[in-house]
Amino acid sequence: MPVLQLFAPIAADMDAVDVLIRERLHSDVVLIRQVAEYIIHSGGKRLRPALVLFAANALGYRGVHHHELAAVVEFIHTSTLLHDDVVDESELRRGNKTANALFGNAASVLVGDFLYSRAFQMMVSVDDMRVMRVLAEATNIIAEGEVLQLLNCHDADVTVDGYLQVIRCKTAKLFEAAARLGAILAGADAAIEQALADFGMHLGTAFQIIDDVLDYSADEAETGKHLGDDLAEGKPTLPLIHIMRHGASGQAACVRRAIESGGLDDFAAVLEAIEATGALEATRAQARAEAALAVTAVQKLPPSIFKDALLQLTDFAVARGF
Repeated sequence: MPVLQLFAPIAADMDAVDVLIRERLHSDVVLIRQVAEYIIHSGGKRLRPALVLFAANALGYRGVHHHELAAVVEFIHTSTLLHDDVVDESELRRGNKTANALFGNAASVLVGDFLYSRAFQMMVSVDDMRVMRVLAEATNIIAEGEVLQLLNCHDADVTVDGYLQVIRCKTAKLFEAAARLGAILAGADAAIEQALADFGMHLGTAFQIIDDVLDYSADEAETGKHLGDDLAEGKPTLPLIHIMRHGASGQAACVRRAIESGGLDDFAAVLEAIEATGALEATRAQARAEAALAVTAVQKLPPSIFKDALLQLTDFAVARGF
């Protein structure tokens, strides 16, 4: 199901968030406006802010703070993208040139910092200490995840648990925080709040696992990035870990060399090993298991079109690229 169709129940809310994002992007510094608007409006799916809106609506929230917090979540996410692309030396995202490729690394890092600080200005306006605590913790854990991923690059001995730790910090934590924020705004009890947080964490994990599958299987026009980027950066993602654990000695040795050296010299051989060992299907199975845990978590919510949409998001997360 297309994202726009999934978002139909929150279409008016998403429009309000888009207006708010444009307002809060304003700066008297022209370069800040140029870089921030470029990355914000370059075709992202807006899944993280949508989680805030779905969760709040599913629990009957009737205020407007969910718009503010959805925009906060999008700003935090966008700031991490700006920083990520500098660290990874990426040149393509969502089918467009990255901000660092167009404006330079310095501008990208500094505008990322602007978006982080603007996000914290906005969250303070909600005047809820629990909201601030959740977002402060999330941004700190995301930063830890980024550093863990950096440490794992070119390390062919990373385990499945080590891989999952990185993506739960780097990617899933913001999904978790977004869903939890909706529950906090709605005044949900502890059990429901935790159920939504668990939903977000498992959904975000499934989403990132499929992203790592797509790095070896998708059409570049669909993903908006170059195939093999992860391998070129020496990232030991789940398909490669599968080969290291289950492939023949020659296949494992090829993958080890590719991870440790980086680059794409071994890309064709790695693709052959991925195909021969069923690495992508095994990785998809892990994503489906995470999505199933998300479905279980969200069953605690009362029936509504918003709950139905959350369930459909789990299908969307694992069905991309097929």
